[in-house]
Amino acid sequence: MRAIVAESDQVLSWREIPDIQPTPGEVLIQVTAAGVNRADLLQAAGLYPPPPGASDTIGLEVSGVIAAVGDEVTDWTVGQEVCALLAGGGYAEYVAVPAPQVLPVPTGVALVDAAGLPEVACTVWSNLVQTAGLAEGQLLLVHGGASGVGSHAIQVARQLGAWVAVTAGSDAKLQLCRELGAEITVNYHDEDFVARIREAGGADVILDIMGAAYLDRNVDALANDGRLVVIGMQGGVKGELNIGKLLAKRAGVIATALRGRPVEGPHGKGAVVAAVADKVWPMLSSGRVKPVIGASLPIEQAGEAHRLLASGEVAGKVVLTL
Repeated sequence: MRAIVAESDQVLSWREIPDIQPTPGEVLIQVTAAGVNRADLLQAAGLYPPPPGASDTIGLEVSGVIAAVGDEVTDWTVGQEVCALLAGGGYAEYVAVPAPQVLPVPTGVALVDAAGLPEVACTVWSNLVQTAGLAEGQLLLVHGGASGVGSHAIQVARQLGAWVAVTAGSDAKLQLCRELGAEITVNYHDEDFVARIREAGGADVILDIMGAAYLDRNVDALANDGRLVVIGMQGGVKGELNIGKLLAKRAGVIATALRGRPVEGPHGKGAVVAAVADKVWPMLSSGRVKPVIGASLPIEQAGEAHRLLASGEVAGKVVLTL
């Protein structure tokens, strides 16, 4: 079979690799499309190795058709159209994935577009609801509101009855965020998000992709009893945390990651996927939440897709098609 092989972060080649088969408990998917994530860019650059036992091939989410099922798999059959959350292996013609990480394609969603859903849906639900407990009437601040995660988080939070504030770097991206349901939009080039959020009473939950660069300012923007959830490190890995500010607000700082979680267990990927299928998929099937696909490229152009995502030129998800 063929797959993308990262010869360097600048050279991604579409070439032959050994065929794979599903092991017991796994499903083999013939890939129709693969979602592109910033973790893929880091892995291509040698900065984010896959978890032990995961495929060395890049790619954390796909859509496609089930080509085979391993022993002990009872919930899926050959020929079903599905999408899946992966620990790796998505930039390929075929990928084997544990059955609990497989999802049906939501009603009304195109198979290619479904490739951009598993990673964002599982990231958003696990962090906003399962970790931060976002509830009706609370204010959520999303950094990078026009990103794949951000555009999905806005829609899901609005369906939960929360208010949404976002930061983004252009008027066009802020307009998209408003169209998706954001009430407060901040261009981080021109405005201080802390001042705007404080005017609104502070954020009950902040979903942060920046890490160190925003750490102190995020704490300043929290409301009393607020929760800062850090899911990215685009602004660095080391920052100074003022414990006094946290104590005064009874606030919390939490850092989470999805890729390295086990399949099983109450916080495992299987449990997250099951919750997403139960809670988020009906929002997608009814059209209340929509996938936001900013660009679609043939998988042979994976290098250009990585450049496009890194540039910040695109809003929403980038997907690769086979």
